[in-house]
Amino acid sequence: MTEQATPAQVDDETIVDDAVVESPAVDDAAVDSPAQNDAVDSDDDDDEDRLVEEGEIAGDYLEQLLDVLDFDGDIDLDVDGDRAIVSIDGGEDLDQLVGRKGEILDALQELTRLAVQQATGDRSRLMLDIARWRATRRERLAALGTEVAERVRDSGERESLDPMTPFERKIVHDAVAAVDGVYSESEGAEPKRRVVVLKG
Repeated sequence: MTEQATPAQVDDETIVDDAVVESPAVDDAAVDSPAQNDAVDSDDDDDEDRLVEEGEIAGDYLEQLLDVLDFDGDIDLDVDGDRAIVSIDGGEDLDQLVGRKGEILDALQELTRLAVQQATGDRSRLMLDIARWRATRRERLAALGTEVAERVRDSGERESLDPMTPFERKIVHDAVAAVDGVYSESEGAEPKRRVVVLKG
C-alpha cells in the first residue's frame, strides 16, 4: 500500500517511510492572542539561537578537520527553517570529501551532527554541503521531478524513478507537487524505495 506524498508530508529525517503525519488542529482564538503570539516569537528566537549555536559548533569542528587534512575551504553558516546549514566551498581538494554519490559527505555530516550533539546534548538535524554537491544535486532532482511530472501529465502513463534517499525523494515530491494534474507516491522498501509519478 502506498500513500500519496505532498511537500508537507515528506521529511528527510522524521518520516523515513513517507507516511502521512497530520498536523495538529489550530485554534483561531489562540492565533489571535497577543500574549501567545509573543510567546511564539520568543520560541522562534530561541530556536534560531539554538540553530546558530549548532552551526558555530559544527563550523569549529569542521575547521579543525580541514586543518588536520591540510585542505583549504571557506566555511559558511546559515539557518534554513528548522535546521542549521553548514557549507564548505572554495578549496581544490574538497571533492575528495564528497565521495561517490556523496557517501563521504553523508558520513562527515553524521560525524558533525554527533560533534554538535556531544556539545549541546541535543540531537542535531544540521545539513552539511561540500563544494555545492547537495545544492547541485537538489537542482538536478527538482528539474528531474518537473520533467517527469510534465511527461506523465501529457502521456497519462505512470513513471518510476531510480531508488533515492528520503532527502532526495522529498525534493522530487516537492517538484511534482508544483505541476498540476499529477501526483507522486513512494513505493518499495529502503534502500530501494523510489518515487512513482502518476496522473490524477
